[in-house]
Formats: sequence, C-alpha cells, structure tokens
Amino acid sequence: MKFKHLILMGLAALILAGCGSQNIPDPDPDSDGMMVDDGSMADTDGFDDDGMGDGEFIDAEFGGDSELTMVIYFDFDQSELRAEYADLLQRHANNLANDGRAQIRLEGHADERGSREYNIGLGERRSQSVRRLLLIQGASADQISTVSFGEERPAAFGSDEEAYQLNRRVEIKYLN
Repeated sequence: MKFKHLILMGLAALILAGCGSQNIPDPDPDSDGMMVDDGSMADTDGFDDDGMGDGEFIDAEFGGDSELTMVIYFDFDQSELRAEYADLLQRHANNLANDGRAQIRLEGHADERGSREYNIGLGERRSQSVRRLLLIQGASADQISTVSFGEERPAAFGSDEEAYQLNRRVEIKYLN
C-alpha cells in the first residue's frame, strides 16, 4: 500500500515539474522599450471622454428652458440652499412635473478640505437638499436619483478660494 502512494506522489511531482519548465515569452517591445498595441490589448484608462454619463442638454424645443442653469453652488461646509436658487429649482421642478418621463440625477460635490468620508457625506447632504426642494415643488420621487462624489470630481483644480467655490456644488443631469 505504501509503495502505491510513493508511485502516485512521484508521478504528481513529475507532472508539476514538467509544468514549471515551460518558458512563456514576454510581449515584443517596440524600439522605445514600450509595449506595442496591436489593437488586442485591454484599455486600462477607465472612462474615456465619450460624454457617457454626462446627462443631456434639454433643448427649448423639447420643453426645456434653454437658459436653465444646471449647477447649484453652496457655501463652505453647508448643505442649505441659497435663496438665489429658488426660482431656478422651481423651473426644474416644473419641467419634471410636466414631463413624467423626465429623469434627473443630482450629483453632490465638495471641495478638497475635510476627509474623504466627510466630503462624501457633505455631497450627499447637498444633493438631498436639492432633491427635497424639487419634491416639494411638484417633481416625483421616481424621477430623481442622487449620488455623491465628494471631492473626487473637482470642477476646478487648485487650493484657493476660487477653486473651492466652484467645487462646492450639485450638478443637475437630465438622463433622458
């Protein structure tokens, strides 16, 4: 019985040793030492700039307001809406109430100050603040989705007050 086990273990060792001796060639580098892409390589860049996920501009001929602002700005560390946006949000709410098929995504953002987790929460509070007002003014809950990007998608790069102001926002994206 022991002899049988020794033979099986020996065969297994030979098989494993045979598998380990195969040479797998490296891809052919070009003259600069960089890999040559013949079109079969995977794209690792993530999202490309094809406009997907950006929402759509609503043209005035389709019932949209051609001067409808799509960005709401906030004060530092605040999620309360400024009074200056009341009329704008009323027009967005009217668009949604008049077209039951319309859907929007509210994307909350924050500047780079604060921890990543805090800024995700702040972006969410900002988008929920806009959502609540749109619902009060006649939009339907199933027309509105929210997402928070926190500090991950800045509108302006920099560590000055001008950049911070542009990054404290909720973007309204019409999806259909």
